[in-house]
Amino acid sequence: MLKMRIAKSTVIFLVFVLMLSVFMANVTNLINVDSHATNSTPLYEGLDDAEPQWLPPKKYDISDSPDNLVWFLQISDIHVSIFQDPSRITELKEFCDITVSAIRPAVVLASGDLTDAKAKDKMGSGQIQGEWEHYRKVLEESDVLKKTEWLDVRGNHDNFNVLSLASKENYYLNYSVQGREHPRSYMHQTAVGSEKYTFIAIDACLEPGPRRPFNFVGIFTNTEADSIGKYVQQARAQGGDYIIWFGHYPTSCILAQCSGGIRSILGRYREGLVYLCGHFHTLAGTVPNMYTLQQAGFLELELADWKDNRAYRLAAIDHGQFSFIDIKHRDWPVALITNPKHALYVMPQKENLQSIFESTHIRVLAFSITDLKSVEVQIDNGRWLECRQVKGPLYSVKWNPKEYKSGLHHIQVRVVDNDGREKLTSQPFSLDGTRLSFRILPRMLLMSNISHFFQVLFGTMLILLVVPLSVLRFLHKLCESGKLQRPRIRIKVFQRWIRKLWILSTIDRLFYPLVLYALYLTVGPWSIGEIIENHTGMIFAWGTWVGSSYLPGSFTYAYGFFQLLSFQLPLTLILAHRADQRVYLMEKPSRKPPTILNLLQRHTLLVLLVTMQASMVYFFWLAYGTMAIILGPMRTWSVLLAIVLWYQINVMPEKFFRSAAMVWSSKRPVINNTENEANSEESSSHKQ
Repeated sequence: MLKMRIAKSTVIFLVFVLMLSVFMANVTNLINVDSHATNSTPLYEGLDDAEPQWLPPKKYDISDSPDNLVWFLQISDIHVSIFQDPSRITELKEFCDITVSAIRPAVVLASGDLTDAKAKDKMGSGQIQGEWEHYRKVLEESDVLKKTEWLDVRGNHDNFNVLSLASKENYYLNYSVQGREHPRSYMHQTAVGSEKYTFIAIDACLEPGPRRPFNFVGIFTNTEADSIGKYVQQARAQGGDYIIWFGHYPTSCILAQCSGGIRSILGRYREGLVYLCGHFHTLAGTVPNMYTLQQAGFLELELADWKDNRAYRLAAIDHGQFSFIDIKHRDWPVALITNPKHALYVMPQKENLQSIFESTHIRVLAFSITDLKSVEVQIDNGRWLECRQVKGPLYSVKWNPKEYKSGLHHIQVRVVDNDGREKLTSQPFSLDGTRLSFRILPRMLLMSNISHFFQVLFGTMLILLVVPLSVLRFLHKLCESGKLQRPRIRIKVFQRWIRKLWILSTIDRLFYPLVLYALYLTVGPWSIGEIIENHTGMIFAWGTWVGSSYLPGSFTYAYGFFQLLSFQLPLTLILAHRADQRVYLMEKPSRKPPTILNLLQRHTLLVLLVTMQASMVYFFWLAYGTMAIILGPMRTWSVLLAIVLWYQINVMPEKFFRSAAMVWSSKRPVINNTENEANSEESSSHKQ
């Protein structure tokens, strides 16, 4: 009887594939929007504790009427600075002077990071009164407050080094437009025509607000959640039709104390259409168009920053359909097609597609800094149709939507102004529910939980640094006692590095400091220093204490992951390589003294690692001061640890390496796993 045996490597591979499949399935479910795109989720009406009931989106008769239409602007991450790029300020004034005057929005949403709050060296941080004075001066000198409602809200930079709302460093109270009346979240309602639109600002800033870098993730407290609920009830009592949420942090970047997280709050109310945010700066341009449809049914749209990209957003609600376009400053003319709506941004739970299917007119908002010469539209490469100006920026032309009732179609608008500037804007649309897919990276960034992601990174790196060394040490004990023979791995690269790490794991003076230091980072304080100026705090992986205030850990895990990846892992590999060299020289000692080149090769990597870590110590000193460096196990003490361990491995007697040398000696017989299995099978067949 033939017995099938599966190699250990095959089993490990299958387990890895299974775990990867489970992980990918969870990620796919997390960022899935299609299964939640249908009208299957009940939306709330009335009081928060009322039974949920299905409310179909309101249906409109869309013609060329200027009613049921509002448009507004969003600008984010302005980062007014007295040290960097003065054009941020001058062009912001130009935006307030020219752009706002040309577009005439109902409101302008300034979604956080109004000022830069960074020192000249770009490492230190704290509120700078001069920056806030510049911000306020621009708004006043441009008379923008007389042209529109300016709704600003804090970002994390506006909260650097701010102990509390009452702190004298909280310049947002005195220099922002809304801060004096609304120090945190607030509501603003505006009536346009027969409908009322409610704008609710979400302030998720930490309190207290530490200096950077541990101020990247926000917190949505139960108090703020209660405030939001009251604002919604107030808006309903005043006859509000739609809610536009806006804030600085994306929902993935907000820790929420309430059940279900902040998305459950924003998606609970039928009036809520969209959450507008900033903060990510499109990841330095690597992930533009960071948009998604959340599973709760609302759109979440991150806006590129004003700081470097000079971007702003034009958005409109036209007969219950939300549309938007992101624009570069000074890029004229501007055109936004509001009917038919862009197919990618349809919200089935919030918008009635039948309104578009039964509409009689194509509708376009068009703007420029001079009068417009022509506005034309084209569908699917058909003939160009001249649009008629209805009122203000609204242009329309008749169409027959039944000609496009199935599949995906494309519409484009061409706008020409009297100065000869021309803008061509196109978008897909669908009348039968055909959907497009959001790109994977924006969905992952906006639909995940950044804090959980950071924790997984930190935990994974910690496991990689502790478990392999511990397992190899255990296997070595088995080899020493004769219960196990050293295995041979056919892939030479793996064989070499397993040998190096195996040898390292046998040396107590190296193994215990490396493992215990990595484990210490999970529980012990990383640093004690002035987290806020003149206020001492302690930083842990799991959170930060400032006085009696506790801030849950989030970005700390990302910081810890970087420390393990950039320092602990290289240090482990460098020490393992040197330990292997020591064992090799025991077997084949060299009669010649080492040359200068040999010494350089031996020490260069460690010197580079220590130098890099020392630079991190310097940056940490710029951020948190001298005490944080002296009482800094993560940064400062790690440099000392590296130097001590390197000294130890170079001077310790050969007796510390003999145990490993006995196992890995080239003269010791080595049994191949595959050969063992073959011999075992042969023996078994003979017995049968």
